[in-house]
Amino acid sequence: MPDPRQRLLDAAIDHLAAHGISDLSLRQLAAALGTSHRMLIYHFGSKEGLLVEVIRAVERRQRDAFADLGLDEAATPGDAIRRMWRRFSDPALAPHERLFFEVYGQALQGRTHALPLLDGVVESWLEPAVEFARARGVPEAAARADARLGVAVMRGLLLDLLATGDRTAVDAAAERFAVAYDTLAAAAAVHGRDARR
Repeated sequence: MPDPRQRLLDAAIDHLAAHGISDLSLRQLAAALGTSHRMLIYHFGSKEGLLVEVIRAVERRQRDAFADLGLDEAATPGDAIRRMWRRFSDPALAPHERLFFEVYGQALQGRTHALPLLDGVVESWLEPAVEFARARGVPEAAARADARLGVAVMRGLLLDLLATGDRTAVDAAAERFAVAYDTLAAAAAVHGRDARR
């Protein structure tokens, strides 16, 4: 059974994903979660501290999902993009994606409470993708650049899907990116083999 802090965090993730953060006070959030604002302060320090923990937990869940995509040695980088897209664009995850972009936007605007979210928001995604690419012969520098490109494009596609709701068009764009990603990886692997000769 999760500890009280984890239970509160899980409940906050679900509530905030469903309702957003807008002008929600800590007292209102505590009431919605069936606890007191003092309990939230005890566990998270402030409303802002809770929001950052919510996003970090959601991101951790998404990275765990990436690790569980079931990709074998024969899977191409494009296959990984396709599976990630199917997983992360699942309509059931849309509330969590909205919450991520809401707080991420606040961090990018320099709102102090959200700034800690920027620590590792890209870098934490790079290592699994770099390892995947290196296992397929892509040199380190290209694997890192491709991983960063993958994070940026996937987030952009998710934002597009949330903003437009145009599943058909965004799915088509994701497929084009998967094809292009295979081409990039193949070219980098060939270049890497040539450089080692």
